[in-house]
Amino acid sequence: MNEPISTYQRNDGFSLVELMIAMLLGLFIIGGVISVFLSNRVAYRQNENLARMQESARYAFEVVGRDIREVGGIACGANLAPLNTLTTPSANWWSSWNDGTNNYNGIRGFEGKQGNASFPKAFGTAVASRVEGADDDTTPDALIVQSATSHTFVITAHDPVGTQEFSLNTDEHEIGAGDVLMACDYSKAALFSVTAVVDEQISHSNTVLQTSQFLPGGQLSQLSANAWYIGFNGRGGRSLYRIPLAGAAEEIAEGVIDLQIQYLAKDASGNLPVSYVDADSVTNWSRVIAIRLIFTLQSLESLGTDSAPLQHTWNTVISLRNRQL
Repeated sequence: MNEPISTYQRNDGFSLVELMIAMLLGLFIIGGVISVFLSNRVAYRQNENLARMQESARYAFEVVGRDIREVGGIACGANLAPLNTLTTPSANWWSSWNDGTNNYNGIRGFEGKQGNASFPKAFGTAVASRVEGADDDTTPDALIVQSATSHTFVITAHDPVGTQEFSLNTDEHEIGAGDVLMACDYSKAALFSVTAVVDEQISHSNTVLQTSQFLPGGQLSQLSANAWYIGFNGRGGRSLYRIPLAGAAEEIAEGVIDLQIQYLAKDASGNLPVSYVDADSVTNWSRVIAIRLIFTLQSLESLGTDSAPLQHTWNTVISLRNRQL
């Protein structure tokens, strides 16, 4: 006959071995949860940094591409060769468009360390200084582009000898003394500096323009010039920078650590080459019709088992819409 279980035996609870087994199983479960959490966190950080890199790349391609497409643009047509009436135009990086010495025609590239003295930003380690590598291959390329298709106004009259003034169709503009403008009509174009502005009257006081009267219906446009390069951003990284005409360096896209640029240029007979070339192989910039941009971006934080930043390279080809194929 079985003896009845006592009340003490029924309330005896777990033994020490059972508790240790339960705790061990709990630790396994908690460890698995922590492992999944950490893996998801690493994956999230990787995806977030990759998304930031992609966004920076998209923005960099957008702003640089927009600038490049307008290279050499003139409001009255792409086939005009503008007269540059500025004083010593080759002395300024932004005024070298048809400067009488070089055939830049709105574009000038710099291969690695090439042309450091003539680029508007020097190599260095300070904030916004250009990044310099050991040689041309490890030094990011740079680019200067110019156009005259923005902030355009219609010419209603031009007196090149008497008042030396352009009359515009409106006085609602932001043109001021010292601004550089491009005047054009169906047959000619000229770069000049503004000496005075009174409402819709734009004075030039330029003796060279005395022999060039621009017809009503022509256009006045402000000169746009930008210098693009890779510089130090002061936060331990690199960024894409832009220097506008008569302005300071502006940080455009963070995390861009390298920029390589190649050019497609016609030969003297108008034939296309078999491949793109570096800037130091371009002999006539007016023949360049397309540009290949190669951006290398780096994540802002270190990731993965080796605690290294992510890196990715993107490239695109941009046609110069004001150059005929």
